[in-house]
Amino acid sequence: MNTSAVRAIITGGARGLGFAAASRLVGAGAKVAIADVSAEVGGAAREKLGSNCIFQPTDVTSEEQVLSLLEAAKKEFGAPVNAVINCAGVAPAIKTWHPKKGPHPLEAFEKTLRINTIGTFNVNRLAIAQMMENEVHEPDATRGVVINTASIAAYEGQVGQVAYAASKGAIVGMTLPMARDLARSQIRVVTVAPGLFKTELLAGLGEKVCNELGSQVPFPQRLGSPPEYAMLVEHIINNPLINGETIRIDGALRMP
Repeated sequence: MNTSAVRAIITGGARGLGFAAASRLVGAGAKVAIADVSAEVGGAAREKLGSNCIFQPTDVTSEEQVLSLLEAAKKEFGAPVNAVINCAGVAPAIKTWHPKKGPHPLEAFEKTLRINTIGTFNVNRLAIAQMMENEVHEPDATRGVVINTASIAAYEGQVGQVAYAASKGAIVGMTLPMARDLARSQIRVVTVAPGLFKTELLAGLGEKVCNELGSQVPFPQRLGSPPEYAMLVEHIINNPLINGETIRIDGALRMP
Protein backbone atom coordinates (compact mmCIF):
# COMPACT_ATOMS: atom_id res chain seq x y z
CA MET A 1 0.00 0.00 0.00
CA ASN A 2 1.48 3.32 -1.03
CA THR A 3 1.59 5.83 1.83
CA SER A 4 -0.23 8.47 -0.20
CA ALA A 5 -3.20 6.10 -0.48
CA VAL A 6 -3.47 5.60 3.28
CA ARG A 7 -6.64 6.58 5.11
CA ALA A 8 -5.78 5.99 8.75
CA ILE A 9 -7.24 6.14 12.22
CA ILE A 10 -4.54 6.81 14.84
CA THR A 11 -5.53 6.48 18.48
CA GLY A 12 -3.47 8.52 20.90
CA GLY A 13 -2.53 10.46 17.78
CA ALA A 14 -2.31 13.85 19.46
CA ARG A 15 0.97 13.23 21.26
CA GLY A 16 4.01 11.00 21.59
CA LEU A 17 4.37 7.99 19.30
CA GLY A 18 0.91 8.50 17.82
CA PHE A 19 1.57 12.10 16.83
CA ALA A 20 4.91 11.11 15.29
CA ALA A 21 3.15 8.48 13.17
CA ALA A 22 0.45 10.95 12.16
CA SER A 23 3.05 13.57 11.21
CA ARG A 24 5.02 11.15 9.06
CA LEU A 25 1.98 9.75 7.26
CA VAL A 26 0.42 13.15 6.62
CA GLY A 27 3.79 14.40 5.38
CA ALA A 28 3.80 11.57 2.83
CA GLY A 29 0.32 12.43 1.57
CA ALA A 30 -1.86 10.19 3.74
CA LYS A 31 -5.16 11.20 5.26
CA VAL A 32 -5.35 10.74 9.03
CA ALA A 33 -8.05 10.87 11.68
CA ILE A 34 -6.60 11.23 15.14
CA ALA A 35 -8.38 10.11 18.29
CA ASP A 36 -7.57 11.47 21.73
CA VAL A 37 -9.58 11.99 24.89
CA SER A 38 -8.34 15.59 25.25
CA ALA A 39 -10.13 18.07 23.00
CA GLU A 40 -7.49 20.71 23.71
CA VAL A 41 -4.47 18.55 22.88
CA GLY A 42 -6.21 16.94 19.93
CA GLY A 43 -7.26 20.27 18.49
CA ALA A 44 -3.72 21.59 18.73
CA ALA A 45 -2.39 18.49 16.96
CA ARG A 46 -4.97 18.90 14.21
CA GLU A 47 -3.81 22.49 13.64
CA LYS A 48 -0.21 21.35 13.31
CA LEU A 49 -1.02 18.54 10.89
CA GLY A 50 -3.13 20.58 8.49
CA SER A 51 -5.96 19.84 6.09
CA ASN A 52 -5.20 16.14 5.57
CA CYS A 53 -6.02 15.51 9.23
CA ILE A 54 -9.23 15.48 11.22
CA PHE A 55 -9.66 15.18 14.97
CA GLN A 56 -12.50 14.00 17.12
CA PRO A 57 -12.43 13.47 20.91
CA THR A 58 -12.65 9.71 21.30
CA ASP A 59 -12.59 7.25 24.16
CA VAL A 60 -11.22 4.05 22.64
CA THR A 61 -13.30 1.93 25.02
CA SER A 62 -16.56 3.44 23.75
CA GLU A 63 -18.21 1.68 20.81
CA GLU A 64 -20.35 4.72 20.09
CA GLN A 65 -17.43 7.18 20.01
CA VAL A 66 -15.20 4.92 17.90
CA LEU A 67 -17.99 4.36 15.38
CA SER A 68 -18.57 8.11 15.24
CA LEU A 69 -14.90 8.71 14.47
CA LEU A 70 -14.90 6.04 11.78
CA GLU A 71 -17.96 7.53 10.11
CA ALA A 72 -16.44 11.02 10.26
CA ALA A 73 -13.24 9.71 8.68
CA LYS A 74 -15.11 7.88 5.93
CA LYS A 75 -17.10 11.01 5.11
CA GLU A 76 -14.03 13.27 5.13
CA PHE A 77 -11.79 10.87 3.18
CA GLY A 78 -14.46 9.79 0.70
CA ALA A 79 -13.74 6.12 1.31
CA PRO A 80 -13.44 3.63 4.19
CA VAL A 81 -10.30 3.62 6.31
CA ASN A 82 -7.55 1.19 5.29
CA ALA A 83 -5.15 1.57 8.22
CA VAL A 84 -5.38 1.66 11.99
CA ILE A 85 -2.51 2.57 14.32
CA ASN A 86 -3.25 2.02 18.00
CA CYS A 87 -1.14 4.20 20.32
CA ALA A 88 -3.63 5.15 23.04
CA GLY A 89 -2.70 3.82 26.46
CA VAL A 90 -1.87 4.38 30.10
CA ALA A 91 1.10 3.21 32.18
CA PRO A 92 0.51 3.22 35.94
CA ALA A 93 3.41 2.42 38.26
CA ILE A 94 1.97 0.27 41.06
CA LYS A 95 3.43 -2.80 42.76
CA THR A 96 1.41 -5.98 43.23
CA TRP A 97 1.79 -5.39 46.95
CA HIS A 98 3.28 -2.44 48.85
CA PRO A 99 4.25 -2.56 52.54
CA LYS A 100 2.47 0.75 53.22
CA LYS A 101 -0.23 0.85 50.53
CA GLY A 102 -1.18 -2.83 50.55
CA PRO A 103 -2.52 -4.76 47.53
CA HIS A 104 -2.56 -3.34 44.02
CA PRO A 105 -5.92 -1.58 43.58
CA LEU A 106 -8.11 -3.76 41.41
CA GLU A 107 -9.69 -0.68 39.83
CA ALA A 108 -6.27 0.50 38.55
CA PHE A 109 -5.52 -2.92 37.07
CA GLU A 110 -8.92 -3.09 35.39
CA LYS A 111 -8.58 0.45 34.01
CA THR A 112 -5.19 -0.32 32.48
CA LEU A 113 -6.45 -3.44 30.72
CA ARG A 114 -9.63 -1.68 29.67
CA ILE A 115 -7.82 1.20 27.95
CA ASN A 116 -4.72 -0.59 26.64
CA THR A 117 -6.09 -4.00 25.70
CA ILE A 118 -9.86 -3.73 25.39
CA GLY A 119 -9.55 -0.28 23.82
CA THR A 120 -7.15 -1.62 21.20
CA PHE A 121 -9.44 -4.54 20.40
CA ASN A 122 -12.53 -2.33 20.32
CA VAL A 123 -10.99 0.04 17.77
CA ASN A 124 -9.68 -2.88 15.69
CA ARG A 125 -12.94 -4.82 15.49
CA LEU A 126 -14.93 -1.75 14.45
CA ALA A 127 -12.34 -0.41 12.00
CA ILE A 128 -11.95 -3.84 10.42
CA ALA A 129 -15.70 -3.93 9.76
CA GLN A 130 -15.32 -0.71 7.76
CA MET A 131 -12.17 -1.97 6.00
CA MET A 132 -14.24 -4.85 4.60
CA GLU A 133 -15.92 -2.30 2.34
CA ASN A 134 -12.63 -1.69 0.52
CA GLU A 135 -12.40 -3.51 -2.81
CA VAL A 136 -9.33 -5.55 -3.78
CA HIS A 137 -8.70 -7.00 -7.22
CA GLU A 138 -5.33 -8.72 -6.79
CA PRO A 139 -4.49 -11.69 -4.54
CA ASP A 140 -1.64 -9.76 -2.86
CA ALA A 141 -3.56 -6.49 -2.52
CA THR A 142 -4.19 -5.28 1.02
CA ARG A 143 -7.71 -4.34 2.04
CA GLY A 144 -6.29 -2.83 5.23
CA VAL A 145 -3.54 -3.00 7.83
CA VAL A 146 -3.82 -2.93 11.62
CA ILE A 147 -0.81 -1.80 13.66
CA ASN A 148 -0.95 -2.25 17.42
CA THR A 149 1.50 -0.83 19.93
CA ALA A 150 2.70 -3.12 22.70
CA SER A 151 5.96 -2.68 24.65
CA ILE A 152 9.04 -4.65 25.59
CA ALA A 153 7.33 -4.71 29.00
CA ALA A 154 5.18 -7.47 27.49
CA TYR A 155 8.30 -9.65 27.76
CA GLU A 156 10.42 -7.97 30.43
CA GLY A 157 8.09 -6.04 32.70
CA GLN A 158 9.77 -4.14 35.50
CA VAL A 159 8.88 -3.51 39.14
CA GLY A 160 5.55 -1.69 39.31
CA GLN A 161 4.53 -2.67 35.75
CA VAL A 162 2.31 -5.64 36.50
CA ALA A 163 -0.84 -4.05 35.04
CA TYR A 164 0.96 -2.43 32.12
CA ALA A 165 2.90 -5.58 31.25
CA ALA A 166 -0.26 -7.68 31.40
CA SER A 167 -2.08 -5.28 29.09
CA LYS A 168 0.73 -5.22 26.55
CA GLY A 169 1.28 -8.97 26.75
CA ALA A 170 -2.36 -9.43 25.79
CA ILE A 171 -1.84 -7.24 22.72
CA VAL A 172 1.12 -9.39 21.66
CA GLY A 173 -1.02 -12.48 22.25
CA MET A 174 -3.89 -11.30 20.04
CA THR A 175 -1.67 -10.37 17.08
CA LEU A 176 -1.18 -13.75 15.39
CA PRO A 177 -4.71 -15.11 15.83
CA MET A 178 -6.17 -11.83 14.59
CA ALA A 179 -3.90 -11.96 11.54
CA ARG A 180 -5.03 -15.52 10.89
CA ASP A 181 -8.68 -14.56 11.34
CA LEU A 182 -8.33 -11.83 8.72
CA ALA A 183 -5.97 -13.48 6.22
CA ARG A 184 -8.70 -14.47 3.75
CA SER A 185 -10.05 -10.94 3.96
CA GLN A 186 -6.62 -9.62 2.91
CA ILE A 187 -6.14 -7.56 6.07
CA ARG A 188 -2.79 -7.62 7.85
CA VAL A 189 -2.19 -7.31 11.60
CA VAL A 190 1.18 -6.31 13.06
CA THR A 191 2.30 -5.18 16.51
CA VAL A 192 5.22 -2.92 17.38
CA ALA A 193 6.91 -3.35 20.77
CA PRO A 194 8.89 -0.19 21.55
CA GLY A 195 11.68 -0.07 24.10
CA LEU A 196 12.64 3.13 25.92
CA PHE A 197 11.41 6.13 23.92
CA LYS A 198 11.72 9.81 24.72
CA THR A 199 8.03 10.63 24.93
CA GLU A 200 6.44 13.21 27.22
CA LEU A 201 6.23 10.59 29.97
CA LEU A 202 9.96 9.89 30.08
CA ALA A 203 11.03 13.45 29.25
CA GLY A 204 9.20 14.57 32.39
CA LEU A 205 11.70 12.59 34.47
CA GLY A 206 14.45 15.05 33.55
CA GLU A 207 17.51 14.98 31.32
CA LYS A 208 19.74 13.19 33.84
CA VAL A 209 17.32 10.28 34.29
CA CYS A 210 16.72 10.05 30.53
CA ASN A 211 20.47 9.87 29.90
CA GLU A 212 20.82 7.14 32.52
CA LEU A 213 18.02 5.15 30.96
CA GLY A 214 19.44 5.65 27.49
CA SER A 215 22.84 4.38 28.61
CA GLN A 216 21.25 0.95 29.22
CA VAL A 217 20.52 0.54 25.51
CA PRO A 218 23.30 -1.45 23.75
CA PHE A 219 23.23 0.50 20.46
CA PRO A 220 22.47 3.23 19.73
CA GLN A 221 23.10 4.11 23.36
CA ARG A 222 20.20 6.51 23.85
CA LEU A 223 16.44 6.65 24.11
CA GLY A 224 14.46 6.07 20.96
CA SER A 225 12.82 9.05 19.30
CA PRO A 226 9.14 8.98 18.22
CA PRO A 227 10.03 9.62 14.54
CA GLU A 228 11.92 6.29 14.58
CA TYR A 229 8.73 4.55 15.65
CA ALA A 230 6.90 6.38 12.86
CA MET A 231 9.46 5.16 10.29
CA LEU A 232 8.66 1.57 11.26
CA VAL A 233 4.91 2.19 11.06
CA GLU A 234 5.24 3.50 7.51
CA HIS A 235 7.43 0.55 6.51
CA ILE A 236 4.89 -1.93 7.89
CA ILE A 237 2.15 -0.23 5.88
CA ASN A 238 4.20 -0.43 2.68
CA ASN A 239 5.62 -3.94 3.08
CA PRO A 240 2.92 -6.51 2.18
CA LEU A 241 4.77 -9.52 3.63
CA ILE A 242 4.89 -8.26 7.21
CA ASN A 243 1.92 -9.90 8.90
CA GLY A 244 1.12 -11.60 12.20
CA GLU A 245 4.38 -10.41 13.77
CA THR A 246 5.43 -8.43 16.83
CA ILE A 247 8.46 -6.28 16.02
CA ARG A 248 10.69 -4.98 18.78
CA ILE A 249 12.24 -1.55 18.25
CA ASP A 250 14.58 -1.18 21.20
CA GLY A 251 18.26 -0.94 20.18
CA ALA A 252 18.82 -4.56 21.37
CA LEU A 253 17.74 -3.69 24.89
CA ARG A 254 16.84 -6.63 27.11
CA MET A 255 15.70 -5.52 30.53
CA PRO A 256 16.85 -7.63 33.51
